[in-house]
Amino acid sequence: MLFNSYEFIFAFLPITFFIYFYLNAKKLTLASKGFLVFASLFFYSWWNIAYLPLILSSMLFNYIIGNSLSKDNKKSLLTFGIVANIALLGYFKYSDFFIQNINLLTSSHIPTLHLALPLAISFFTFQQISYLVDSYRCETKEYDFLNYALFVTFFPQLIAGPIVHHKEMMPQFASKWNMVKNYKNIALGLFIFSIGLFKKVVIADTFAIWATNGFDKAEVLNLLEAWATSLSYTFQLYFDFSGYTDMAIGAALLFNIKLPINFNSPYKATSIQDFWRRWHITLSRFLKDYIYIPLGGNRLGEFRTYINLMTTFIIGGLWHGAGWTFVFWGFLHGFALVIHRIWNKLGFRLNSILAWFITFNFINISWVFFRAKQWDDAIKVLKAMFGGELVLPQKYIDRFSLYNFDILSSDAWLSDIYADKYIFLYLILTAILLCLKNSIELKELFKTTKKSMIFITLLFIISFLHLSGVHEFLYFNF
Repeated sequence: MLFNSYEFIFAFLPITFFIYFYLNAKKLTLASKGFLVFASLFFYSWWNIAYLPLILSSMLFNYIIGNSLSKDNKKSLLTFGIVANIALLGYFKYSDFFIQNINLLTSSHIPTLHLALPLAISFFTFQQISYLVDSYRCETKEYDFLNYALFVTFFPQLIAGPIVHHKEMMPQFASKWNMVKNYKNIALGLFIFSIGLFKKVVIADTFAIWATNGFDKAEVLNLLEAWATSLSYTFQLYFDFSGYTDMAIGAALLFNIKLPINFNSPYKATSIQDFWRRWHITLSRFLKDYIYIPLGGNRLGEFRTYINLMTTFIIGGLWHGAGWTFVFWGFLHGFALVIHRIWNKLGFRLNSILAWFITFNFINISWVFFRAKQWDDAIKVLKAMFGGELVLPQKYIDRFSLYNFDILSSDAWLSDIYADKYIFLYLILTAILLCLKNSIELKELFKTTKKSMIFITLLFIISFLHLSGVHEFLYFNF
């Protein structure tokens, strides 16, 4: 079930909300938690009920291992739990990738499995690995399977995060103050949810059309088409994923649960390190706490620090997808962080505007590999971005004739991505929007006034008019 669907907005969410708080009002705490787990599993099963046993088995396994670790923190048991989780993820997500590469290297013909990727497996696997590590460190205890099931399955963050810690969530569910309706949280939740819905259905899904045409359909691109394609995906990805996160945070607030921030204006970053402090914050935290630091972090000398950074981000790239383009994307970001660290060690500094320009363009170019289904698709876009022909309508060429630019004339100058000149206006308006306060900043300033209610209503109406063309979220594929 999608956050941006009629079923979720007009049926699942309100019904779940009212039943949950009705049970709490009757002092049926266990029943309310049980219902929320049931509702979350129903939400998950809406996609494909065949994978319901998978998440249930995963939860039961990790609950048993976590309980055992909290009583007897044996490293061998932790290793077994982590390996089992990675093996499950690897089987569904990476089997065909490894088979294809083995076939390529050995000229063998092992048949691929063509397994469907279970929804949210990357997210609930990482979340449960963090629970096992926290249990091993004696940072959490959980003796109640119902509570643990609620921690894993809570529907706002189940499908695509944020990736949360047990200690962030369970005290909130245990608080008696969170078991009654809080009208301030309801208003704030609807406000953030409406912003996220607008980001997804109005902005991200519009850019998705041009990005898809440029990457997947066009055989060749000219220079402007290539830049429009890459920027469209750069904006699509941000507004799609941050829109999902806003909707998750907003939906959770209806139940008085505060999820951690996952985005903080990442395209305002003035360095690659700054970017990763702002982009997918909970994944960055996971990679740092459970991969980078256990590898040694920056405690073992400069060269080892560089190796740890590269390893962490290559693993992060592979987590996003089973393909060499994802691995290379992770390599690029790891390498950029190494360069940034060396640059800072040497004491160099850049003008903030120039630093932003370099950072944003690096991110935009690296997203090309993240989005491309094949190497050839990435090369097609990049070649056109930096060596494509500049094609403009004749009326624009006449204005540049005095400068002797090598420009081709064509009335179909944006036809390969099925766009027109207004795509650039849309890109400019979106760039301006990114310079304004983000949803988290607006959340802190929110007050329940007539103006805010009108704003929520307008956002929701505009978004509602775009719901007919429902598209799933990009991170559902990861």
